Amino acid sequence: MKRDDIALAAEGASAPAVGRSHVHESARAQVAGSAAYIDDLPELKGTLYAAPILSPVAHGTVNGLDASAALALPGVRGLVLAEDIPGDPILAAFAHDEAIFASDVVQHVGQVVGLVVADSVMLARRAARAVQLDITPLPAILTVQQALQAQSWVLPPVHVRRGDAAAALQQAPRRLQGRFEVGGQEHFYLEGQIAYALPLEQGQWWIHSGTQHPGEVQHWVAHALGISSHAVRVECRRMGGGFGGKETQAGHLAVWAALAARKFGCPVKLRLDRDDDFVVTGKRHPFAYEYDVGFDATGRIEGLQLMMAVNCGHSADLSGAVADRAVFHCDNAYFLEHVQIDSYRCKTHLQSHTAFRGFGGPQGVLAIEVILGDIARHLGLDALDVRLRNLYGTEDRNVTHYQMQVEDNILHELLPKLEQTSGYRQRQKAIFEWNRASPVLKRGLALTPVKFGISFTATLFNQAGALVNVFTDGSVQVNHGGTEMGQGLHTKVAQIVADELGVPLSRVLVTASDTSKVPNASATAASSGTDLNGRAAQYAARTIRDNLAAFVAGLDRCGAGAVRFQGGQVMSPTATRRWEDVVKEAYANRIQLWSDGFYRTPKIHYDKTTLTGRPFFYFAYGAACTEVAIDTHTGESRVLAVDILHDVGRSINPAIDIGQIEGGFVQGMGWLTTEELVWDERGRLATHAPSTYKIPATGDVPEHLRVALWHEANREDNVGGSKAVGEPPFMLAISVYEALRNAVAAARADGADGDAADGARVELRAPATAESVLRALGRLG
Repeated sequence: MKRDDIALAAEGASAPAVGRSHVHESARAQVAGSAAYIDDLPELKGTLYAAPILSPVAHGTVNGLDASAALALPGVRGLVLAEDIPGDPILAAFAHDEAIFASDVVQHVGQVVGLVVADSVMLARRAARAVQLDITPLPAILTVQQALQAQSWVLPPVHVRRGDAAAALQQAPRRLQGRFEVGGQEHFYLEGQIAYALPLEQGQWWIHSGTQHPGEVQHWVAHALGISSHAVRVECRRMGGGFGGKETQAGHLAVWAALAARKFGCPVKLRLDRDDDFVVTGKRHPFAYEYDVGFDATGRIEGLQLMMAVNCGHSADLSGAVADRAVFHCDNAYFLEHVQIDSYRCKTHLQSHTAFRGFGGPQGVLAIEVILGDIARHLGLDALDVRLRNLYGTEDRNVTHYQMQVEDNILHELLPKLEQTSGYRQRQKAIFEWNRASPVLKRGLALTPVKFGISFTATLFNQAGALVNVFTDGSVQVNHGGTEMGQGLHTKVAQIVADELGVPLSRVLVTASDTSKVPNASATAASSGTDLNGRAAQYAARTIRDNLAAFVAGLDRCGAGAVRFQGGQVMSPTATRRWEDVVKEAYANRIQLWSDGFYRTPKIHYDKTTLTGRPFFYFAYGAACTEVAIDTHTGESRVLAVDILHDVGRSINPAIDIGQIEGGFVQGMGWLTTEELVWDERGRLATHAPSTYKIPATGDVPEHLRVALWHEANREDNVGGSKAVGEPPFMLAISVYEALRNAVAAARADGADGDAADGARVELRAPATAESVLRALGRLG
């Protein structure tokens, strides 16, 4: 036998692919440096390079520009401005409120006014900086407080009510008010924003885009060029990270590159350098909160009024949906009987903030966790007991404020399990003794849960398509509408297809996302990539399997249901054949060996005007117990230990899922501790490089980071019994923030000895940088 045949025979006897920790499909190529990203693709002869001309003013009237110095540089081919757009000069975004190129008014520092196109990347960038803009400054709104005062919105405010919050507050035995803020977050994907636009024959286009949403890029490019979508093909093999930052905003670069390619009649590549990427693109939405909460002596909430002001930047982008998800998740795991939520979508003259892992969910969850932490300190109770007291019930108290019944709540079992395995109670006692004896270093411990809804809140996006091809040698090719950004989506889809066809995983190849193969695909976002695309691919593979089963049944005179596919073999009651032999024979008998598959999420529905209904197919749950230490002299902090128990249903690939949990937690830790975005009084981003913007490094990850998976399968009929894992773990890091607040409280003796105290609120601005910690300790003005 040939070597390949021997390998196939060995693998044929292997266990099913799903449920095993198979290596990421690109891991070896990435380690070897042979995995191609867009900037690695061979460039066609005649390719030119574009760089953006950026506004230095936060808000102003554009009077004109002087490009003479730039155009005088040898190798500069020219400019691309608003006047060069043949189609709609406004991006084809949902709100239709953002210009492709600012021509009359600029609305943030870094807004793109046009492009310089040149023979090299560095020349284009140098020339772009040589363009002089004539802008008359206008008053700029830079904070949510200014926006609230001016009633400056990108979208109308949203108000959600249940019960009578005002009356409940009046009648509550105890009452607290507070306000706090949380900052935004830079996506800091390793691969920056990039697009490569290639004009083809007869008015057609091929766009290589580092995007989470190829279908939207296709739509945007066609809209800007004034052509039909069928003339634009968008392809993406992989991204070097996305985290939501390439859901809509990759589309800008594709449009800009295509407009340049059209004007100059040749391929054009546009890749932002890191500084420009920071300045041009949006971030996680910063939030400001005000609350008024009433509760009883045990900490159970009786009434809540919550205001969330969302800093959206200068245009709507995805801010409406982000703010909605924050509204959906400001309950987290807790029943709120009487609640009033006011959500303000504030327009400021900053970058247009956009999707980021969790998509508003983290900002909503943070709100209620801070409130419960404040209640616990006010009452002198352990915060875990207050959280347990407020959990959604299983038989009653189980309907959300948006009228969805919580049917799959496992937190009543999961939280006590983590409490026991992490040694929470014993460690709290030990930390109490430590803090009594340590005047400078103080420790804090917190255990917080997460309940995260899975589905796009925009119901129409909860659909997916896939194409599966079986070739005559038995190899299998899969294409689906999802995109790979390192999260392992292609690996999981390959595992699902392999098991559906009963072939070794090595026989399945997932190819680049491509709008010419699967049209109208939704973004790879909302943690739904595997749920949607994995199921669609499974359905496509199932159709092929059924075709082959019917064919074999005809040969062996048995029912098609009696034919099994397993381990690279096709077995009927009377015969066993190699998969490859069945495929060849089926082809010879003109049996279809390819199929498409389509899936739409069941059960979901909601009224977007009232934000009520069932927006989510199911919830993913988890909890984290985190211990921290702070230095009360310097404000420095460190995460000492983390224990996580997380619900991924029946894991399709445990190694990938645990990697997502660890990565999500550390990224969330960065959001709440070190990743501070600072804009100055002129709207300029001061933290626009790794020297000033600090993401967590390996040294920030605690040596004790223990992850366990909950044992139960998804109670809903999801692919493989699995649950989504991309976003929910991010919110586990709220335990870091709450542990830091507990450490600060210990240092201030605000409830550190278990006694209730006036002023027990710990006002710790997030991210909890050293400066924020010192301010919370009262050591800075």
